[in-house]
Amino acid sequence: MTQRSIVITGASSGIGAALARRLGKDGHRIALAARRLDALQAVANECGEAIAIAADVTRREDVERLREEALRAFGSVDVWINNAGRGISRRVLELSDEDFDEMMTVNVKSALYGMQAIVPYFLERGRGHLINISSFLGRVPIAAHRSAYNAAKAALNALTANLRADVANRGVEVSLVMPGLVATEFAQNALGDATPVAPPWTPGTAMQPQTAEEVADAVAQLIETPRAELFTNPASPEIARRWFESLA
Repeated sequence: MTQRSIVITGASSGIGAALARRLGKDGHRIALAARRLDALQAVANECGEAIAIAADVTRREDVERLREEALRAFGSVDVWINNAGRGISRRVLELSDEDFDEMMTVNVKSALYGMQAIVPYFLERGRGHLINISSFLGRVPIAAHRSAYNAAKAALNALTANLRADVANRGVEVSLVMPGLVATEFAQNALGDATPVAPPWTPGTAMQPQTAEEVADAVAQLIETPRAELFTNPASPEIARRWFESLA
């Protein structure tokens, strides 16, 4: 396995922390970013050759500083994973301007800043791998209470596809990862009511929650064998097929 220098945002908990531990175990050099430095450093301590960088990725200047600190520490960046995100538990008619802006800022603009910070470097270098962690709900918005989160992830999906077209045949891989249900603190940290709401899964195709470690395993494999898009949950393709058939 080739050792790589990898940047992960939103790495202090959940999928980001699981990714850091898995990729550190694989021998990669990891730059972890999040706002909570204490929690971030605790994860970094479990990841071998890793550095913790306090950064608010909703601020462009923090994202650019993250890139510079990773380059200074490791000499290069091979993979950049935009993982930071936040959910919401409000339906469309309940959304405030602040709700919607928060979802777009945390889930889309932070990733845009990451893409604009690192992809020019990848293009100049002639290689690199950009990975955006989205959500199954960005492709199949079946959880109405997630409303603006679904919309934000759909926007991220579109930006990712557009970037992939922009850099085609120039040595840069662009991947979109769409986890389904994952057993993390995501729902508890969402804006609004934290009471679980069961989405209307298509009968016969129930989605079983994955662990953050299972998602991390899937992303680790993606780094070794890049592809354009990845559903991490085995039930996702069938649910997506039934969803789009129902629209017809």
